[in-house]
Amino acid sequence: QVQLVESGGGSVQAGGSLNLSCTASASTYSNRCMGWFRQAPGKEREGVAMSERGGSSFYADSVKGRFTISQDNAKNTVHLQMNSLEPEDTAVYYCVASTGCGYSMTRRAVVSGSATYWGQGTQVTVSS
Repeated sequence: QVQLVESGGGSVQAGGSLNLSCTASASTYSNRCMGWFRQAPGKEREGVAMSERGGSSFYADSVKGRFTISQDNAKNTVHLQMNSLEPEDTAVYYCVASTGCGYSMTRRAVVSGSATYWGQGTQVTVSS
């Protein structure tokens, strides 16, 4: 079992920046991939960005060029730097750890493996 502890989030005006961090309780194959999903009110949960330990990163089309994901493997921590935030980015952001991740061309979405762990979620609110 992998425990995930999130920090960051909050409220910002459009065009502003926020940084999210998530630390895993251990480094195992269960959290080979770490990253973020989000869920806005009335919408389905969607992948935002995922990063493979020592490998590739994957981004949702809507955040490419604005968000950057990075991993600190020594600290089992993943960061999401969010720049040029838009009101449409308002959502609860969940840290995710899984055995696999990628970008689905058919679904045009960031996806995670079936063995997935979730953080408690942190609110990001962007006002216009």
